[in-house]
Amino acid sequence: MQTINDYCTVTRSENGIATLTICNAGPLNIMNSAVISGVREGLEQLANDRDIRVLVVRGTGEKSMIGGADIKEMATLDQASAEKFITGLRDLCEAARQFPAPVIARLRGWCLGGGLEFAAACDLRIASQEAKFAMPEVKVGIPSVIHAALLPRLIGWGRARWLILTAATIDAPTALNWGLVDQVAPEADLDSAIATVAKAIAECGPEAMRSQKALLRQWEELPLTESINLSVGVFGQSFLTGEPQCHMQAFLDRRK
Repeated sequence: MQTINDYCTVTRSENGIATLTICNAGPLNIMNSAVISGVREGLEQLANDRDIRVLVVRGTGEKSMIGGADIKEMATLDQASAEKFITGLRDLCEAARQFPAPVIARLRGWCLGGGLEFAAACDLRIASQEAKFAMPEVKVGIPSVIHAALLPRLIGWGRARWLILTAATIDAPTALNWGLVDQVAPEADLDSAIATVAKAIAECGPEAMRSQKALLRQWEELPLTESINLSVGVFGQSFLTGEPQCHMQAFLDRRK
């Protein structure tokens, strides 16, 4: 295990799977300004490591990955400091969304507010059967902002409105049914389920996977025709990496 800074550590496996663990943020891994900055710096540092094929993000303990933003700190804010605080959280979420390799959010226990926004910024979300999800900001007098904007893309406008306007808590089976999470596993099997998905990703061409994630990110924002045409050049460039030749020949060899 490597300590990146006071608020995150990383472990690496031989097959390119890395796990970033949020630490020193209390039992629920609550995000105050210092934690936000530390975890963002950790993600940005790991983004430069081309040996990482997939990144799993988890919290210390089993109560949450990120329980939410720190209400104690937010209660002291004024307009200027509030905008500075939320900009930091935006940049943290964006560090996950812009991470060059796929990011898997390990979701156990509570996933609330800023924690759910961070999870939405990850590529895949795998949750334990007992996980709970909510966007409770309106209950404490603030709107849901920044990467809450991803929720309508994930679960549709109707369900996003319900989640954000009612501040309702939903369970993991509901989150799976809505498309908020991609897979639900029993508590005891959560890490093995994540390991299976991470292994499948790590076995793919790493450069192809980086290109695929970049395309998916661009497809979120570009018109359809532009998205289609953009991908032609990306397809051609993939043949400069040598990965298509290697993987396709291995496929053909297996069929002999």
